[in-house]
Amino acid sequence: MSATAFTALAATLLMVAGGPAPASGPVLVNAGIETPAVHDDPAGGNADADDPAVWVDPEHPGRSIVIGTLKEAGLDVYGLDGKRIQHIAAPPAPSEEGAVGRFNNVDVIYGFELGGKKTDLALVSDRGRDRVRAFAIDPTAVAAGRPPLKDVTAPDVKPVFASGESEVEEQRTAYGLTAFSDDDDAYVVVSQREETRLRLLQLKDRGGRVGYETEDTLSLPGSFELPDGTDWAPCGDPGERPQVEGMAFDQEEGVLYAAQEAVGLWRIELDDEEFDDADLIDRVREYGTPWTYDEEADEECVLDTANDPGYGGKHLSADAEGVTVYHAADGAGYVLASSQGDDTFAVYEREGRNAYVGSFAVTGGPAVDGVQHSDGSMVVNVPLGAAFPQGLLITHDGDDTPADGDREGTNFKFTRWDAVAGGFPEPLTVDTTSFDPRDAG
Repeated sequence: MSATAFTALAATLLMVAGGPAPASGPVLVNAGIETPAVHDDPAGGNADADDPAVWVDPEHPGRSIVIGTLKEAGLDVYGLDGKRIQHIAAPPAPSEEGAVGRFNNVDVIYGFELGGKKTDLALVSDRGRDRVRAFAIDPTAVAAGRPPLKDVTAPDVKPVFASGESEVEEQRTAYGLTAFSDDDDAYVVVSQREETRLRLLQLKDRGGRVGYETEDTLSLPGSFELPDGTDWAPCGDPGERPQVEGMAFDQEEGVLYAAQEAVGLWRIELDDEEFDDADLIDRVREYGTPWTYDEEADEECVLDTANDPGYGGKHLSADAEGVTVYHAADGAGYVLASSQGDDTFAVYEREGRNAYVGSFAVTGGPAVDGVQHSDGSMVVNVPLGAAFPQGLLITHDGDDTPADGDREGTNFKFTRWDAVAGGFPEPLTVDTTSFDPRDAG
């Protein structure tokens, strides 16, 4: 959901959330660094920040880079100081009637065998063209201060979901994305916009370029039987089903976490490159609330808060968005999910039944403003130089301030992981050595 649309619904959603937060409230932390604001207007190149990923430099972690999607404006690449070091435009429309490229989510894998050489890749979901785009990351270019990303997508890649170009134009296309490796193989999971479908793709070397083929498909539920025996489906425009965007894969456990925006957070086992059991580990507060659709109302979906049956969860306010996994030794660590409806992030244990630990908010501090309406996020446990010696959390900010006049801005915020961990009454784990993202899989 866009920040503008979200703002129109915010008051209603918070009423549905079941009252104010507990007296203790979420833990409050401050980001230390932010990227330049981008603007979703013609003057700003229709740039709308959405999802970040981190590439860890193998020789000098303090030289690592952050890759952020800007939707119709493509990608930006940043240093750990937040400064932009490269911009990549999204693909143009193939015809006057065709849709332009629109980069939604991004993730990184390490050591993919491409043209006989181990190559680190940034993988991007192109919602506009319904493809997965691949960009090789050149460590020598990073070291030399040159633009490090190069498009290595095979020219003949097919749509992820659409059967033809007419379906691409309908834009029920590639949306959320997460990537992972398994021994010498590499995969992405892609969700479909306005549908409940997830697709597992295996990456392939196509003559030194990156292609893919489908391994498995899973459709999550679009409607649910409530404890009182009635059926409920989330509020949405006619014909839309509750989509997934935020996803993250636990490399060590073989578990996919997927946020179905208007439903909650799913835990999905993967076994032999096939989707297995799916378990809804937490629900949004709005789960089960009756609603009507009113074309004349500004919000269109009108929630009947007075008749909320109380079947929703307590930790996520719709939309459930960006998901990321913090790895620690012996199965410990955390799953983080953006609770977009109340500008917080919910923290769950990575092990066992994913018990809820607590929530935090990234608020305005001496260096940068806070985070609102957050979509994508990414956490890295390893030290990343002097600025982030105990790991890094990156969060999308859907409402960067101060505003540039009437122009709404978005960007990404960088927060030390130890600042998040140390803010909790019982500090979260800080483990910089037991998991190396470059060796995962």
